[in-house]
Amino acid sequence: MSLPRIVGLSGSPRRPSKTSTLVELVAAEVLNRAQARLEIFDLVDAGPGLGAALQRPNLTLPAARIIDAIEQADALIVGTPVYKGAYTGLFKHVFDLVDPRALIGKPVLLTATGGGPRHALVVEHALRPLFGFFEALTVPTAVYASDADFVDGQLNDADVLVRVSTAAQQLTGLLHGRHHADRSPESRVADLHIVGGRAASR
Repeated sequence: MSLPRIVGLSGSPRRPSKTSTLVELVAAEVLNRAQARLEIFDLVDAGPGLGAALQRPNLTLPAARIIDAIEQADALIVGTPVYKGAYTGLFKHVFDLVDPRALIGKPVLLTATGGGPRHALVVEHALRPLFGFFEALTVPTAVYASDADFVDGQLNDADVLVRVSTAAQQLTGLLHGRHHADRSPESRVADLHIVGGRAASR
């Protein structure tokens, strides 16, 4: 049986970003617990063709590749910076172009970054309803990190790191259930392919 495919998406319009760092950290925790193939995309990997496309046929090849990867994934790890209390417009535009049937029953782990704690509920008030529309299986524990939780571009807040671990464990459980697989820790392997850079600004 082929390894399940996990796709990560950082919805930050910048690279490097704290959002990318958070998505990558969660993904690494998942790969510590499960056999999987991983791809992580930043919005900037889509190029200017994403914002200019009103329909799927209008997408440039780099942008279409991201949409296709999301639809073909076995599980998603998504993250967005919070601006004005919500996800970025381009992050939402990505999912406006995703087939409404493509994410049914698919495990999705939600993450977000913001300037301070008052934005923390974006994962419950914005991200979870979005994936509820798609009938996806969102992981119970979402992960939010504010600017103060990062030092020199790295996440170091103990409470947030606990949530990262918990969320990763929950995604692993959903992924295993989806594939009816029981893999031993001694046999863990992963093909890690990260598209994009590492984090600094939100």
